[in-house]
Amino acid sequence: MITRRSLLATGGVLAATGALASAAPVATAAEPAAEVPTRSPLVEQRADPFITPPTDGMYYLTGSVPEYDRVVIRGASTLDGLSAARERTIWRRPASGKMGGYIWAPELHRIDGKWYVYFAAGDKDEPFRIRTYVLESPNADPREGGWVLRGQMVTAWDTFTLDATTFAHRGKRYFLWAQSEPGIATNTNLYIAEMASPLALKTAPVRIATPTLPWEVQGFKVNEGPAVLIRNGRVFVTFSASATDARYCMGLLTADENANLLDARSWTKSPNPVFATHVPTSQYGPGHNSFTTVGSTDVLVYHARDYRDITGDPLFDPNRHTRVQKLHWNADGTPSFGVPVGRGGPIVRLSPLDAPSLVVRHYEYRLRVDGNVRDVGDSQFRFVPGFLGAGTVALQSMNFPDRYVRVDGDVVRIDPFEDTDGYGRAASFVRVPGLADGGAVSLRAGADTYLAHDNGRVVLSRPGSARDARRRATFRLE
Repeated sequence: MITRRSLLATGGVLAATGALASAAPVATAAEPAAEVPTRSPLVEQRADPFITPPTDGMYYLTGSVPEYDRVVIRGASTLDGLSAARERTIWRRPASGKMGGYIWAPELHRIDGKWYVYFAAGDKDEPFRIRTYVLESPNADPREGGWVLRGQMVTAWDTFTLDATTFAHRGKRYFLWAQSEPGIATNTNLYIAEMASPLALKTAPVRIATPTLPWEVQGFKVNEGPAVLIRNGRVFVTFSASATDARYCMGLLTADENANLLDARSWTKSPNPVFATHVPTSQYGPGHNSFTTVGSTDVLVYHARDYRDITGDPLFDPNRHTRVQKLHWNADGTPSFGVPVGRGGPIVRLSPLDAPSLVVRHYEYRLRVDGNVRDVGDSQFRFVPGFLGAGTVALQSMNFPDRYVRVDGDVVRIDPFEDTDGYGRAASFVRVPGLADGGAVSLRAGADTYLAHDNGRVVLSRPGSARDARRRATFRLE
């Protein structure tokens, strides 16, 4: 019999062949195209990750290395390819003097035919005297040599400054960064200014965010790591807050795309974090994100740890790993981040063929079919090997991975795993090509019963040959 220990040891995806009575093998519908990688992490021990938008067919990744001593870049034609791509060092800190201290959070940007890296650096004798500097390269491939240090990005105050990013909007280029402002009792706030060139500011800085809310001041009073996404008539800026342990989390600023971005009144801060530690998936302290795309899909890039407890200063714990996951969108055009995804295989959402704008989700652990699911994690599942041996599958909840879809009489819900034959029978299905669409899927629970949509509920149904009933028992994967 399959045991709970062996199941959980493999992240809930252990094949249960031979554990219970086997069902007859059956052809299964193809998995959806794995456009966004599902490996977690994508790259180990690379914090503050920045992945460029696809540029001339390539993605490039940079980030902080645990030694905090150099700037590295790797490239690949796919996001998944970044995992094994060769990494090259394009700049290393001097042995003494200015910039000889900690090297943090590089970002790589293509501007007017050249590459620029904005990074934070301390001095050898004062490693926390952090300022922002810029490297420039004329080469088409940023992994090549020829990088030139162009000096410090000068702001209004000669104080602790880091996590710079840049973006273009409505014919103007902006610089967005974190800094400690004299006279304000915070560690860092967020500032924006228009740029005169990739190397200099044109306007005075405007403070657009200060850490004041309870989730922004845990351990340290921090707003840092801004990232920009312009969609749906708005300019969204994510940022990270609090200490760099499990309390680290992400917030969101929003401005209308037609607003004056240099007016602090144009920006609204969401009252709660949008992305935070999620204990069930064992993901702690997600943050310092960036964004990229795969086709028309927006992708969230971030770092997180796989454990909560840290020995010593979290800054020197090396295991903040680079991770990526699909970014979803609410019906009102705002981003829906969900929860940081744990280890496992491809993640899917199921949409019934008779209601293509809706998705299967769990609410209070019961399965139902809804639209505009703002808690996107409630609608994400993994197909894993079933508990009835070869030819069966189980549906694992993504945000509660110890729970699986289970039929209990006329109720379908997600229940914690139990090492019993009864649980195995109730939580195992045969996955077949969709009864009403061979490119979709249907999930058979018995000889002629299937999971089906029925007026917002997920139920067991005997669709027979009725067209509408077969559509209700067919689900597209997204």
